[in-house]
Amino acid sequence: MTSYLQVATTVESRLQAEEVARHVLDRRLAGCVQILQCASMYHWQGKVETSAEFLCIMKTRKDLFDDLQAEIAAIHPYEVPEILATPVAAGNPAYLDWLNSVLRN
Repeated sequence: MTSYLQVATTVESRLQAEEVARHVLDRRLAGCVQILQCASMYHWQGKVETSAEFLCIMKTRKDLFDDLQAEIAAIHPYEVPEILATPVAAGNPAYLDWLNSVLRN
């Protein structure tokens, strides 16, 4: 079975989230991007910060991760962007077939 990933990144506006989504979808590095509004708390430059952010969850194959990460980093507005990949342990076979069919070969 092909290995699939969910890749997450956060940005500060819905417009930036949509730009990330469109960028990776146009390049067929992700088959689907979900955009969720969230509150984030994190350490940054010696302080605990709180921000309203938008979380992009991208569905992809493991073999595309390096290219996906490079494309996200190239357009990301943050100095240190969060780009985290989580393996998909199992999934609906029909969904995974669809995902594979829309991704770059």
